[in-house]
Formats: sequence, structure tokens, C-alpha cells
Amino acid sequence: MRSKLSWAASAALVLAGPAAALPADFKAKADALLAESFPADGPGAIVLVTEKGRAAYASGRGLADVEAGKPLDPAMPMRLGSITKQFTAAMVLKLAEEGRLSLDDPLSKFLPDYPQPGAAATVRQLLNHTSGIRSYTGIPGVMISRADKKHSTSDMIALFRHAPPEFAAGKDWAYNNSGYVLLGAIIEQVTRKPWYAALNEEIIRPLGLRSIRYGGLENGEKGIAKPYTRQGDKVVPALPIDMSFPHAAGALVGTTADLSAWARALHQGKVIGKASYSQMIAPTKIGDRTVPYGYGLAPGKVRGRNLVGHDGGIYGFQTDGIYLPAEDIYVAVFANSDQSASDPEIVSRKLAALAVGDPFEELKEAPLNAQAVEPFLGVYRTADAERTFFLKNGKLFTKRKGNSALPVLPAVGNRFFYPDSLTWFAIERGADGMPVMQFHTDGERAAVPAVYAGPVPPEPAAVALPRADLERLAGNYQGPLPIVVGIDEKGQLTLKFGPQPITHLIAESPTMFRVEEVDAKVEFKLDGGKASELLIHQGGRALPAKRKD
Repeated sequence: MRSKLSWAASAALVLAGPAAALPADFKAKADALLAESFPADGPGAIVLVTEKGRAAYASGRGLADVEAGKPLDPAMPMRLGSITKQFTAAMVLKLAEEGRLSLDDPLSKFLPDYPQPGAAATVRQLLNHTSGIRSYTGIPGVMISRADKKHSTSDMIALFRHAPPEFAAGKDWAYNNSGYVLLGAIIEQVTRKPWYAALNEEIIRPLGLRSIRYGGLENGEKGIAKPYTRQGDKVVPALPIDMSFPHAAGALVGTTADLSAWARALHQGKVIGKASYSQMIAPTKIGDRTVPYGYGLAPGKVRGRNLVGHDGGIYGFQTDGIYLPAEDIYVAVFANSDQSASDPEIVSRKLAALAVGDPFEELKEAPLNAQAVEPFLGVYRTADAERTFFLKNGKLFTKRKGNSALPVLPAVGNRFFYPDSLTWFAIERGADGMPVMQFHTDGERAAVPAVYAGPVPPEPAAVALPRADLERLAGNYQGPLPIVVGIDEKGQLTLKFGPQPITHLIAESPTMFRVEEVDAKVEFKLDGGKASELLIHQGGRALPAKRKD
């Protein structure tokens, strides 16, 4: 149990001392960034920037309690979400250093009754998301039906142990919360303590991180900012979650100050050895493919400078923390809404760029000149990707093969950018006169060129169906979430999946429809002249839903 006084004392470990030597205009620019990123009268964010372990900037913008009008305080704890994973990974690496386990041990060594093929996955594969075990947060219906219930470790494992694997262990990569639940279980088997107790005794308490704790303890969430979400344009309380449910994948709570102190201790060798740390921040290789993710941490770049970090998303909160090792700068941004006005990951990178005196260029939307853009529309290819740049209903989009279309805004000089993103691209003519798309992922200076490969392919022709054919498909269906199929005022079939926005269906046949807004198809099964079931086809999977009415 921690009091507010102890959180303030913990913050003082970082906040004490003179301000760091960031650019002279850093505070003014950081204040302006927060003001444009988060509202003053709604859920907001707390921010901490440290240099060489001392706070250079600490601020809060917005409200910790919207109903009471209580402002956010930089010393407030919040749910860390998946930032928890780096603590879990460090604990596992510490146990490996002590000879209490090997990263190449199979899961079956610790959980002998876990079924194959998952039982053969190694500790290393659980750490770097290559185990192939199905992530429980991606199993239809699990989040909506189980997140607010208390779970033991065995209860958590029961949610996914019999789910079919996504791929053979070591053959692919997919972000996986189940893997970190299993790592928590391994910690418990090795230490004979609850995973969070082992973390507290062997890592958190020795480092003096007073605010960081397991949110599932009694009073574990005392003093946290109130969690929010959005329903349409309204701010509402977030969905409830029992903090046993995110387990070792996301159940810790803490302050930005303690997270900064943790990051510096970890990155300076005070938690695990150099060899272990090198593995922790190294990208994962799958055949000839490299994935920018290590063990609970992801390497990356901001304005050409190396960083390591991780973000977090959990009911009511979005978090991000990044460390620039060469500059010894740490940035943390915690928001108390899971649909924050701005993405903390983007804000943290903008703050880091300001801190090193190399800010991102701010692209501004310019009027769309469709006639000038038209020669640049088409399919562009790199060695490993294909992206279509197209105009639809007077708006620009790009669509990567296999993904949904993303809106694009025009800027001056044949430059285009994605809203709520740092990524942008420019289109220029190559030596042969053909268009070349210069793609700047996350706003990096170095661009990846994509060559023009042909015009925008025509969409499959829509099939005109009589209203009677649509009416036999409309109705209420039940899958992992309720699904409502209706007909809008224009006579187009629509689908609403649980709380998600309404989507529009375009007929390819009397029973097969493509979804206009996302890369998915909906197939209806008929029985006696009326739909009895539908299947949503997306990403190689088919999600069934039975008709209720």
C-alpha cells in the first residue's frame, strides 16, 4: 500500500537537481506541443523528460477527474499497460543469469501439462513473440467477456491453452500477450512466488521504485488518474478491467518519474548484465526478415538517433516511454484515456526530437488539386511491399497490399502525410521520368523509395441487388460481439460490429460482400430464402455469427 506522499518522494529521486541542458526554447516548445495535443478540459497526459537522470521538463495537461475538474499532476501513477513487459523480460533474464533457467528451455519444462505444439516453444520465443501461441487478447469475445473478472495464473492460461497456434514456433512473429502471461507463470514456477512478488522483491524494491506495483493488489490502483474512453464525441469512463487479467503482460502501475529511474538503471547495467541487455534490445530475425522487437523492448530511431522503448495500451490509458542511450535522454508520456486526443507514442517522439534540437517538420494540409495529383496515382513497389495511392470520393488514400486503406492529406510540394502520424511521403520524377514515392516512416530523414509499378487497378464491379435480396440479409447476428446488418437511406447494406463504427457493404454476389472501409469480406449463408449465418473474412480467418431474429 502506497500513499501519495511516497509517490511524491519517489518523483523527487528524478526531479531533484538543476535543470538539464536541453535547447533554450525547449520548455516553450514542449508546452506548445502539449497544448495542441491534449485538451485542458478533458482527459489529458502527464509528461516527463530527463537528461542524465535529472528532470528537464515535467508537466501535466488535462484532467485526472473530468467530473470533479481535478487536474493531472505529474506525480500521479497510471496503468503502465504493456510497458510491464520489459519488467517481466528483465526478471526472466535475471533468472537466466543466475542459472535458474535457460532461454532455450521449452515451456514444457515449467508447465508439463501444457499441450503441444505450444509446449515446445522456448522461453526465448515467448520473450520475442515468435512462439506462435495464440494471444488471448485477440481471441474473439475474450476481452469483452472476461476482462473485468479476477483471474489466477491458471485461469489466464486456460483462456488460450487449447487455441490453435497462429504459426509454428520460430517461423513467424506476432505480438503476443499470452507469451508474457506464460513468462509470468515461469517466474512463479522458478521463484515459488507470485510473478509480481518476485519482481517487487528482486528488482523493483532494490531500485527504490516506490510507485511501481501490481495493480491487482488491494489498493494497487489507489491514487491513479481516473480512466476514460470515448463514445463518439463523448468522454465516458473506460470499460472496467480487473488488473489480474493483463497479468505479467500489462498489470503494473507507476509514475513517469519511477519509470524514468527504472529505464536508466536498466540501460546502465544495474538490473541485468551487458550480454543480457544486448539481447533484450536486439531486433528479432525470422529467416531473412528483421522485426524491430527484442525482449519486452523495441529498438528504433528518432531523427536518426537510436532509441529503445515500449508503449502500452489498456482500458483507460495509453502510455509510452523511450530512452535515447547516446544522449542519455528519457521521455515518458502517460494519457488517462484509451482513445487519447493524441497518441502518446507520437508526442514522445516529438518531445525527444525537440530535446535533441532536431524537431520534426510540421506538414500542414494544403488544398487538394486533383488534376495535379492524378499523374502520381498508382501502384508503388519496394522489394518487400506494395502500396496503392488513389483518389476516392474527392479524398486521397494509400492502401498497402493486405491492409485497409489509410487517408492521406496533401501538403505543398508534392508531399503527403497521414493524419495523427509522423509518417509522410513525397513523390518525384525519377531519371526515367516515372514517379517515385519517397516514403519517410515515422518522419525519419532517410526515405525508402518505392517505384511506380502501374495504374490504380479497377475495383471489382459492384453487383446491383434488388432491395428484397438485401432485406433477407438484414438482421441481428451474434458472434463474439453483437452484429447488426441494416440498410441505409441510400439502399446500401451496412454492418455494425459491437461498438465499432458502421461499415458499408458492397455486393460482389447475392451472398458475398466486400467491406468498403476495411480489407474484409462478409459472406452470408442462406437457409429457406433468409440468411441464417454470416462469416467475416479478414486476415486469413473467418469469424462466424449466427442470426438471432
